[in-house]
Amino acid sequence: MMTATAAISKRIDRKASLKPIISSFVKVSAVIITYNEEKVLRRTLSRLYWCNEIIIVDSHSTDNTVSIAREFGCKVYTRTFDGYGSQKKFAVAQASNDWILCVDADEVLSAELVQEIKDTLTEDTQYAGFSIPMNLVFLNKEFVHGKESGRHFLRLFNKQKGGFTDAKVHEGIELQGPVKRLQGYIKHYSYTSLHQYMEKCNKYSSFSADMAYNKGKNKSLLVIIMALPFNFFKYYILERNFMNGSKGFYWSALSSYYHFMKYLKLKELQQISVQ
Repeated sequence: MMTATAAISKRIDRKASLKPIISSFVKVSAVIITYNEEKVLRRTLSRLYWCNEIIIVDSHSTDNTVSIAREFGCKVYTRTFDGYGSQKKFAVAQASNDWILCVDADEVLSAELVQEIKDTLTEDTQYAGFSIPMNLVFLNKEFVHGKESGRHFLRLFNKQKGGFTDAKVHEGIELQGPVKRLQGYIKHYSYTSLHQYMEKCNKYSSFSADMAYNKGKNKSLLVIIMALPFNFFKYYILERNFMNGSKGFYWSALSSYYHFMKYLKLKELQQISVQ
């Protein structure tokens, strides 16, 4: 028969053996920048329950974005938008943890990804960050073929190893150290209507044209003329969006139009500068 002392000793040993397992998972801060995201934010936040804190940096939303964020216990900051890079850098600076999960308000983590992060991210990890595959959801259709399917994006990183660039649009994360690819995925509910796409296209193309102008870039008339057919061939054929049905066709055509508008706006800025 086991003595009382032996039983107590055994319980202590079991607790000691469990301690490294419980404490091995590091604390993670999720950061999201928002503007009028009430239609998508609740779904995204519901998959971030495992994060130790959620930082929301809002650009003066006029809908229920902020109240939804507060429902989920997020730390909410208000900041005038001056570019995606600087806005996300500010959000990361508010986080109390070193490990940052940066997602957009319309990006939803799968249950498999959440579990994989829990299993993979430990205090003694050798990696500076983790890239995550993403499937585009465009006009309520998930793309499961081509470049918009399973494309990896750096979303989880240690802020002591680097951070966001200052780019106004198409900002990136620059790290010092190795990055590991994860298998669990994110669904990116990008555009639910053509109106929403055209609004973002106008904003993104203006930012991109401004960045190109400040870098002294130039596009010839031939490049502008060829922008539509060349980019459509790239998106629809080379990147295999023809396999995504009619929505793949729409995506390819609209993405080509984005490049066309970006080049036209760059040309417009150059013409204004010489007047």
